[in-house]
Amino acid sequence: MIREELDKLYASCGIDPDVLSFGEKMCGSLKDRFDEIDRTAEYNQLKVIHAMQSCRVSEACLGTSTGYGYNDLGRDTLEEVYAKVFHTEAALVRPLISCGTHALSIALAGNLRPGDKMLSLAGRPYDTLEEVIGIRKSRGSLAEFGITYGQVDLLPDGSFDLPGIREALRDDAIRLVTIQRSKGYANRRTLSVSQIGEAVSCVKAVRPDVICMVDNCYGEFVETIEPSDVGADLVVGSLIKNPGGGLAPVGGYITGKKEYVENASYRMTCPGLGAEVGPSLGVNPAFYQGFFMAPVVTASALKGAVFAASLYEKLGYPVLPDSRESRHDIIQAITLGSPEAVIAFCKGIQKAAPVDSHVTPEPWDMPGYDDPVIMAAGAFVNGSSIELSADGPIRPPYNVYFQGGLTWPSAKLGILMSLQCMKEAGLLNIPAHEE
Repeated sequence: MIREELDKLYASCGIDPDVLSFGEKMCGSLKDRFDEIDRTAEYNQLKVIHAMQSCRVSEACLGTSTGYGYNDLGRDTLEEVYAKVFHTEAALVRPLISCGTHALSIALAGNLRPGDKMLSLAGRPYDTLEEVIGIRKSRGSLAEFGITYGQVDLLPDGSFDLPGIREALRDDAIRLVTIQRSKGYANRRTLSVSQIGEAVSCVKAVRPDVICMVDNCYGEFVETIEPSDVGADLVVGSLIKNPGGGLAPVGGYITGKKEYVENASYRMTCPGLGAEVGPSLGVNPAFYQGFFMAPVVTASALKGAVFAASLYEKLGYPVLPDSRESRHDIIQAITLGSPEAVIAFCKGIQKAAPVDSHVTPEPWDMPGYDDPVIMAAGAFVNGSSIELSADGPIRPPYNVYFQGGLTWPSAKLGILMSLQCMKEAGLLNIPAHEE
């Protein structure tokens, strides 16, 4: 009876029997993968609970502050919780940090000085960071303040070029190296925490004084360890991705060695004030509960990514990672081969959203990007990438990047709807449903 009613509900959402049957058959083969994801979520859930208990989180921590925000118990305790989960000396977790790019900008500007050089160990960084650095000309970039940039590209197999890193570090001007864990819009594999640890060890063996910073966006709670567990000095991310659990309305975090976190705090606010000021403005309950929920929300997003990889791989599309590989972030890249397919996919994701499902996404010239970008995200929090979403630049080879899903059923519906929209656009054929 429940199966029959479910089929009716899927039909009412616009999913035809062929698409539904194709998806259900694939779900039956994913039990072992899903069990593995659930075990990681259980471990990380207990890690977060233990940190909250050890830091004596209380009802008083759910209060708020305004104005200067002096002595905000909830804000300060939450930063202790983050530091404990990431095994670091200090953390900043603030609504004043508007996004992941902002958090990275603060961390870089706080720890680099005129004449210093930063080195990317994973090739060219994500589009929006290019203007922060000054790779693309922008007002207020690091380049305008006399900070230079270099990069070491990953090897063809996606691993770090360790000899190349050692050679680059002969430049005495290098003060900081940065590692982007996730692929961004690049056609490469996401870096595992273990791989990041190898790169950090390589850097420290040659130049112990160099700061190792990791852009951890989309990677939190995907594994049982974080980059700070393998030697990273700074770990940076966004609260409207994994660690916000879909509840944080805004925010970013910077965690790591106390000296470097303090340096970042003076760019977050201003010299002399640093982390002492900054009101929580009523977000403490969402920040705490979102972090509490983050391991299981991340698990739901991971199941959606594995499901998407399995379906599209079966239909002959190149996917990265594939359906069998280990996962190191929540992003699933699918090479669709045409602008029409990318747009149809994103329309399907939008149609499956709980908010703005009636809206049709279109490519547009977004600030910080070189190419038109299409983004589908009918989210409770504007732009929240941990919620059901898909996006991609309209450029060859026409990859779409799917991520998120606060619950596994919502992620599942989104993927099925993407297939439905592509089928209706005449862009793919689904095997016929057999009664």
